[in-house]
Amino acid sequence: MASKPSIPKGTRDFSPSEVAKRQYIIQIIKSNFEKFGFQPIETPSFENSETLMGKYGEEGDRLIFKILNSGDYLAKANETHLENKDSTKLTSSISEKALRYDLTVPFARYVVQHQNEIEFPFKRYQIQPVWRADRPQKGRFREFFQCDADVVGSKSLWQEVELVQLYDTVFTALGLNGVTIKINNRKILSGIAEVIGASEKLIDFTVALDKLDKIGEDGVKKEMIEKGISEEAIVKVQPLFNFTGTISEKIEKLSDLLSTSEEGMKGVEELRFICENVMKLGLNNSMLDLDVTLARGLNYYTGAIFEVAPPKSVAMGSIGGGGRYDDLTGIFGLKNMSGVGISFGLDRIYLVIEELNLFPETVTETSRALFINYGDAEAFYALQAIQKLRSSGIKVELYPDNTKVAKQFQHADKRGIPFAVIIGEQEMASNSYSLKNLVSGEQVLLDFESLKAALL
Repeated sequence: MASKPSIPKGTRDFSPSEVAKRQYIIQIIKSNFEKFGFQPIETPSFENSETLMGKYGEEGDRLIFKILNSGDYLAKANETHLENKDSTKLTSSISEKALRYDLTVPFARYVVQHQNEIEFPFKRYQIQPVWRADRPQKGRFREFFQCDADVVGSKSLWQEVELVQLYDTVFTALGLNGVTIKINNRKILSGIAEVIGASEKLIDFTVALDKLDKIGEDGVKKEMIEKGISEEAIVKVQPLFNFTGTISEKIEKLSDLLSTSEEGMKGVEELRFICENVMKLGLNNSMLDLDVTLARGLNYYTGAIFEVAPPKSVAMGSIGGGGRYDDLTGIFGLKNMSGVGISFGLDRIYLVIEELNLFPETVTETSRALFINYGDAEAFYALQAIQKLRSSGIKVELYPDNTKVAKQFQHADKRGIPFAVIIGEQEMASNSYSLKNLVSGEQVLLDFESLKAALL
C-alpha cells in the first residue's frame, strides 16, 4: 500500500480562500510600495553560495539551505573532509548554490551587477519567497514570503522617516491598529559595547541582547557570560534591561550614557532626527518606540534598525523589520553605496489579521452565480451570457457536466455561490434566464440586462 503523501516540515499548502487572503495583503503592500515610489524587481530563488554565506552572521549561515551539486555531487568532494566526516568543510565542495535566506543580500548583488543600468537613488520593492532551515513553530516557517522595500544610493535620514510612514500606512490600510514600530541604531549598540569595554565582543553582545524578549534578562546575561563578556561589563549594561520613559527621555538618557563614545553619539543624533520628525509629521494608527535592546542580529546593519510588533492582544513575534546598511554592496565590490530598507512578514501578518478577524468578507468571495447544465444546447446558450457577464467583470461559471440538478445545486452550496441561473426550453424560447437566490429560495425570470444588474 502506497504511503500517504506529505510535505516537508515548515512548509504549507494553501487553499483557495487562504490564497485569496494572502493576495489581499500582498496587494495592499504592493500598492503602497508603488505609492511611495518603489519599483519592482525579482531575483532567482537560489544564489551562488558565496553570495549568501558570511552575510548573516554565524547563526544565519547555519540556517541557509544548501543545494547539492547536480549529478554526482561527490565527484568534487574533498576526500580528506569526507573521510573525517567534516560536514562544515565538506559543504563547499559538494554544494555551490543555496536557497536565498532573505531578499536584501540578493538585492545588493543585483545592484552591483546592474549598477550601470540603475538610476540612483534606486527605490525597489520585491515580494518573493525565502527559505530558512529554522525550527518550525507558530509564525515561523522554513518557506515564507518577504515583502521588501529598499532605497540605495542615499544617506539621507529622510528615507528612514518615510519608511516609518510606509509601515504605518500599510498597517492602517490592513486595519491593524496598535502596531508598535520599534527603532534603535547599531551605532548606539557599538557605543554601549565600547563604553562597557566589550567592543571586541560586539556581535556576541548584540545577538544576545536581541533575544531579551524571548529568553528574558537572566537568559541574556547567561548567554553573554558564555560568549566571554565579563560580569563587570554586564553590570554596566544593567540599565538597558529597564530602559523606560518617552522617546525624548530615552534619547537624553542615551546621550548621557554614551557621552564618551563618538560612534554612540552619532547613533543618538541619527535617532533624534528620525524620531523627532516622525513625531512632528504624525502617524495614523501605529506607535513609535525607541527600544534600546533591539539589535536585529544581522551583521550588515550599520545605522537605524526597525522591528514591528503586532497589537499586544496577539501573541506573535515581529511582523516586520529592517534597517540601514552602509557597506553591504561593498562586499560585492561596490563601495560607498548606502542603503536602507524594511520588510513585511506576510505569513505572520496573515496570522495576526486572521486571529483578529480583520479580513473583509469580500476577500474570499467566489462566483456570483452557477449556471445549471441541462444539456449541450442549454450550456451553449448559458456560455453566451456568461461570456458577456465576465466581460463586465462579474464572476460566473457553468457547471461542466449535465448531471443531476440536485448535485449541481449542492455544488453551488458547498462553494458558497449565492445564485443559480436556470435555463430550460422556456427560458431559451423567451430569450430569458431564471435566477434563483440560493439563500432565500426566491426565483425570478429576467432578461439579460436585468440578470446582469442583479449579479453586479
